[in-house]
Amino acid sequence: MTSSSFSALFLIALCAGLLTRLWLANRHRRHVAAHRDAVPAAFTGSISLESHQKAADYTVARVRTGMLDMLISVALLLALTFGGVLQQLYELSGRLVEPGSLLHGVAFIAAVASVSWIVDLPLTIYRSFGLEARFGFNRLTPRLFITDTLKGILLAAAIGLPLIACVLWLMGAMGDLWWLYVWGFWLGFNLLVLLVYPTFIAPLFNKFKPLEDGPLKNRIEGLMTRCGFRLSGLFVMDGSKRSAHGNAYFTGFGAAKRIVFFDTLLDKLEPAEVEAVLAHELGHYHHHHLWKRLAVISAGSLLFFALLGHLAGQDWFFNGLGMSASGTAPTLVLFALVLPIFTFPLTPLMSMWSRQHEFQADAYAARQAPASELVSALVKLYRDNASTLTPDPLYSRVYDSHPPAAIRIAHLQAATR
Repeated sequence: MTSSSFSALFLIALCAGLLTRLWLANRHRRHVAAHRDAVPAAFTGSISLESHQKAADYTVARVRTGMLDMLISVALLLALTFGGVLQQLYELSGRLVEPGSLLHGVAFIAAVASVSWIVDLPLTIYRSFGLEARFGFNRLTPRLFITDTLKGILLAAAIGLPLIACVLWLMGAMGDLWWLYVWGFWLGFNLLVLLVYPTFIAPLFNKFKPLEDGPLKNRIEGLMTRCGFRLSGLFVMDGSKRSAHGNAYFTGFGAAKRIVFFDTLLDKLEPAEVEAVLAHELGHYHHHHLWKRLAVISAGSLLFFALLGHLAGQDWFFNGLGMSASGTAPTLVLFALVLPIFTFPLTPLMSMWSRQHEFQADAYAARQAPASELVSALVKLYRDNASTLTPDPLYSRVYDSHPPAAIRIAHLQAATR
């Protein structure tokens, strides 16, 4: 392949992906707006028209922001590649440290990440203090935003820079099969993060306290016993200091498994509803969804790293994306920028697979706790989180990791008959 033909292929894929995503987003926006003035029949007794309209307006606002984000991201990508910004950053970092050295590669990648972060920052601020605040969800103060940002930067530097240095060293020292060593290192690092995140990383941003004794804890412990599930603890997180959205999640694996509830979730749901939501999460563990996803991601990443190993020696790959420089760091950066453009067609398949997992987890929950309690909890979460009840069907099939509300509720109600 020549550099010019690869440039053309890249531009075609980029434009086709952008136009498709904008078209889907606009379909979703129009569909939600068109159904704004009537609550779906399945929810007329549980969702008010006011709440339904708020969810519609919130969804439309988020979609518009997302469309702007798409355009900014594409503009940045074109500036970095065909605009020559990547080449300039590579040359600039080479003037600050020894050209071609390991430190040069680390500095170059850090410079690219910094530029991307700076470009994303205005929209990040708008999402919290504009969009989320307008709909009553933001509780993040400017001071806390700055504190979170500084912590994130320090954490990225403390973990990311040594990680990049290790990857670049492996790329340069392990011969033609370096990509296999990098894949193994990447896989091990991700498993390590899953293990240490609950104990060492998450507490840097939030406070966690053990769930207090009482009816809720008794219900959860009874559910754990019925399901044969063991974990290291039940915790409540102060999510309310940043957002009014409610949530709960599992984190860690092995002996480090723990359940975390947002305090906002516990304020909204009754103990029986929390038990049903937790039973759904246990369904994911019962069906080994985490390990199945890790297996697929690991296999897919192995193919991608093998492709990366091939592209590292192809001049057309670098020249076709506006870089005259080659080497380990440019290879990593260009591949990270280009990969999402060519893997976008896989999005509907991954979304479909995720929705199947959600149906399986719901079915498991209906066997462990009353399905009516999970229905009640979901309706409250849809209402309080302003989740639209009327997504565009095509948009939902492409993007949504969870089934649409009406379909999901219908499946659960069928399980009670």
